[in-house]
Order: sequence, then structure tokens, then C-alpha cells
Amino acid sequence: MPNHTLQSAFDRCRRENRKALVAYVTAGDPDLAATARLLPALAAAGADILEVGVPFSDPMADGPVIQAACQRALAAGATLPGILEMLRGIRDRLTAPVVLFSYYNVLLQYGIEKLAADSVAAGIAAWLVVDMPAEEAGEIEPALHKHGLCRITLLAPTTPPDRAARLAGAAKGFVYYITVTGVTGARSELPADLAANLETLQKLSAVPVVAGFGISSPEQARTVAAHAAGVVVGSALVKLHAEAGADAACRLVSDIARALRSPA
Repeated sequence: MPNHTLQSAFDRCRRENRKALVAYVTAGDPDLAATARLLPALAAAGADILEVGVPFSDPMADGPVIQAACQRALAAGATLPGILEMLRGIRDRLTAPVVLFSYYNVLLQYGIEKLAADSVAAGIAAWLVVDMPAEEAGEIEPALHKHGLCRITLLAPTTPPDRAARLAGAAKGFVYYITVTGVTGARSELPADLAANLETLQKLSAVPVVAGFGISSPEQARTVAAHAAGVVVGSALVKLHAEAGADAACRLVSDIARALRSPA
């Protein structure tokens, strides 16, 4: 089983009366050695859950920042086997659970059963398969269940209410609510109906609901977290890391984590 579980992360946040921070990193950007240094540093800076993206040549759900990060990582030779080896190497230094973020074709090429077993060995707690509808999750669910892993459920503003209720009620780990339509990327403003949507969804969900896509500042994170169990910060973090380095990325995580101790 993974070193750290998603439930333990959310339980700790509840005990400490704060909201959870999920930090997304594209593995291998600029190389896997840098990622191996960055992940423990982000956890130490205040990330409660680490979402590790597997670089993919056609990341259709991602905006230009993460697309560029994927291209840099692929150019540097990052592969799924290499990412798993890197995670195994730092497993004992990580203080936060890891969610593997990927597109299905990458996982399928590796082999679902083998990847589930190797994920546990690498300390991974869950998979988030961004392009897999719930109706097709039977392709991976048996292997995940066998190895004690969760499949993270993605929901969006465009998800019909009855479908959202059904999927949220059956979710494991946490529900990732996409705050905006479109691809990933930082936004200057968040939707006006976000608070109501999140509060409705949390009442329906069997597990915590976190919100992501577009959150780029401590102020935005605090606003969103007032209506959710936590927030995901991705593009803003990836962009800052690429432009200003690991120390700047850790400062952003620290600032957002501080904001989540006192949600609006």
C-alpha cells in the first residue's frame, strides 16, 4: 500500500481546521532529477497531495502551459517507467500522497495490471485518467481495487445534475471538480456560480470535493476553498517553476497553503 493515503491527508486537514492543497507537477519538466527534488520540497512547503502528470504528446485537456511542460519533459526523455522509478527513489522522503495524472493510452501501453502493482511500489495512492469516461472505467477498476488504489472522479460544470449525483456518490479518494469549461490554465476570474455548484456537489459526494483549473493565487484559492474541501493548483505552479525555479514554486505553494488555513 502507498505510504500516505488520500483519506489521511484530508483527515489531517480537518483536524487542523484547514483546506487541502493539491499541487500538480508535470513529471520530467525540465528533467526527472529536477522533479525528484521538487516533489518533496512542495510537500514540505505545504502541499497535502501531489498530482504527478505523465507527459503525453497530445494532452487535449491541457492548456498551453502544461502542453509546453509535456513537450519539455518528452524532449528530456521522460517516460512512465522512468517516472515510476523516480517516485520509488523518493518514496521515503515524501510526506504527501501521490496521484498519478495521465491519459489512458499511456497507461494502456504500459499494461494496466502491471502499472497498478508498480504504482503501489512507487507509493502512488490513486490514478486520475483525464480522458476516461466513467462508463469505461471497468477497463481499470479491477486492477485498482486489487491493489488498493483509487480512481479519481472528474466532474465539470457541464456534467448533468443526475449524472453528477450518481458519479459523486460512488467516488473514491476525492472528486476533482473542474471549475471552468475548456482546458487547464490560470484565470483572472472564476465563475459566478462556482460556490453554489461546489456546495451542492459536496452534499452529494461520498468523499471530499476539491476544485481545480484556473486557480492561480492565494486569494483565489481562499475564495474557492470556502466552498470545497480543497483546491488544485496546476498551471500557475508549472509556469512559475519553469520561469523562476523550484524556490519560487515552493513559495507559491507556501503562500496558498497559508491562505487555506483561513478560507473566506
